[in-house]
Amino acid sequence: MRLRSITTNGTIDDESIFISLKPQLIDQIKILKGTNLASKKIIRENPGFGTDEGSKNDENQRRPSFWIEGYGCSANFADLEMMAGQLRLRGFLMAENPEKSSINLIVTCSVKNSTEHKMINRIKYLTNTNKPLIIAGCLPAADMSLVKSANSHASIIGPNSIDKVVEVAHAAMGGQTVSRLENSNIEKINIPRVRINPIISIVEISTGCLSECTFCQTKLAKGHLRSYRIGEIVKQIREDLGHGSKEIWLTSTDNGCYGLDIGTNLVNMLRSCEKIEQEFKIRLGMMNPMYINRMINDLSMLYSESNKLFKFIHIPIQSGSERVLRKMKRGHTVNTTKDLITRLKDKIPEITIATDIITGFPTETDEDFEQTLDLISFIDPDIVNSSKFSARPGTAASKLKKVNDDIILSRSQRLHNLIKTIAIRRNSNWINWEGGMLINEIENGKLKGRNDYYKSITLDRDPESFSERKTQSNHHTRILETKVYQKYTDKKEENMIIKTGPYKNSTLYFDNPFMGKRIRVRIIGHSNHVLHAIPV
Repeated sequence: MRLRSITTNGTIDDESIFISLKPQLIDQIKILKGTNLASKKIIRENPGFGTDEGSKNDENQRRPSFWIEGYGCSANFADLEMMAGQLRLRGFLMAENPEKSSINLIVTCSVKNSTEHKMINRIKYLTNTNKPLIIAGCLPAADMSLVKSANSHASIIGPNSIDKVVEVAHAAMGGQTVSRLENSNIEKINIPRVRINPIISIVEISTGCLSECTFCQTKLAKGHLRSYRIGEIVKQIREDLGHGSKEIWLTSTDNGCYGLDIGTNLVNMLRSCEKIEQEFKIRLGMMNPMYINRMINDLSMLYSESNKLFKFIHIPIQSGSERVLRKMKRGHTVNTTKDLITRLKDKIPEITIATDIITGFPTETDEDFEQTLDLISFIDPDIVNSSKFSARPGTAASKLKKVNDDIILSRSQRLHNLIKTIAIRRNSNWINWEGGMLINEIENGKLKGRNDYYKSITLDRDPESFSERKTQSNHHTRILETKVYQKYTDKKEENMIIKTGPYKNSTLYFDNPFMGKRIRVRIIGHSNHVLHAIPV
């Protein structure tokens, strides 16, 4: 899912990939006392919106409000949802913008230099609102001095201490500067949440990882692997399905190593999820090749047989050079990567493959880069997240001799040209395809969604007007569905119209009767990013 990031002047940045449901940031006011039961009821019945049912306007004016925004990976957005959920549970309202809030929060990312610069600019913007600020996410855990240079009075929450958000918020509104970077014992699952999109449930299955990649700052921020129990994950999924979710995102720092610390693995967890009776789809998050290779037979079989698992896999290869992979300490080889891709495609020929590439890793030669292009051509991926090397503080790779910036730029342009050529060719193969599509998003006034292969599809024709041209019986069914949906959306409070930030589209999601529905479509066009379809 793709939302948009907010630039330092508050405008929307269409070219950023940050808020794609997947890093954004959130005067002491007397808090009205209320029971946890009442707040919990509202979150469960109407996740993501409004004040407590029956509350009065003058009461709302006396209750504290918060603004939250986040950047980075889907795990960061899961953290955002859980922090917002805990604040809502304790009586906080959601502010329309950071200027009107009692306190602001930002969930940060530190994956590369350009991201870090955006984080610092946004922290400075929120600082200028003169509201108490909480900085969460990876950046404070990875580089506290940098965060403090942007705002020395901001309070801090680490990636594994999000359960402290209410405590820290109260302290910050009272004029204190608090730091909570230590790991909490609590698992980040089955915590009250305010979902960004009511159709999509982001479920963290673990935190941290087992890898020692020399370029990665995330390990410094999130630490060693801590997997959550399968029963708790299944419980979270059942809960979210019961409240309207249709698409489950299983996310973590590295899904591939899930369970290795608690005597299980990813395949066992997925098989348990498969047993849940409801109709839904699972999007499996990023998995490093070194762990996939250990379970490729079982995993490829599960992909081919499952009707719940999107035929989509994200395998970051980073380089096609054996020499560079060793310097990166990636734990896999080019041959093992080719082998697992071959096995996957043998079982699921049209599987959608996403991968990540770092261009210009220190000591990368022309020959190394050519080998990367060769491996990309072999994999033939639908999606490539391409990044120029960023020397992240505290990582081993930051001490290595850098490749010339002009060389990195030239290589990056060649890689982008190859990526675009592959994407256009692969998307062209879907022309005239007919099949089911799950609607999960609204973008620029158009409904968007995914087919079973997780291909992004935009509807070029309104399915409502299309259905009106069908039989009178179908028309009455549509009216009935709309009335049922309206009964549900009537529970929202009118003051929860969020104009920017991660929740800005949520009212549209609840109001639209097609959100979460599966419809049959035909593909009529494409770009390198998306397929265009009409309902059939």
